Amino acid sequence: MTIKRSTVALAAGVAAATALASWAFDASILKALSAVVVMVVLFRIGMVMISGLADPVPEPPGPGTLRKVKLTFRCSICGAEVKMTSAPSEEPDAPRHCLEDMDLVAPLIE
Repeated sequence: MTIKRSTVALAAGVAAATALASWAFDASILKALSAVVVMVVLFRIGMVMISGLADPVPEPPGPGTLRKVKLTFRCSICGAEVKMTSAPSEEPDAPRHCLEDMDLVAPLIE
């Protein structure tokens, strides 16, 4: 069940007009209006969150498709560093430098 914005706006407008039309403005009317507004906002937020859970998880990319990674490798012999941003798998093999495999460097807190 979805609530149209126009229906909510109409209900709020009628409630506001009723409150302003009364000769003796009472604080309870203002409290009731604010409660209705808060209820509608919370309902909308809840519906957006629940509909976000209904989206299926996307399929993993096919073989050979590059994936985004954030890995840094360092050569243990000369100290050269390589930052890898895309790879064919989530855990790629270390590149070679100075005829040796490079060492994986722990990522810094970003």
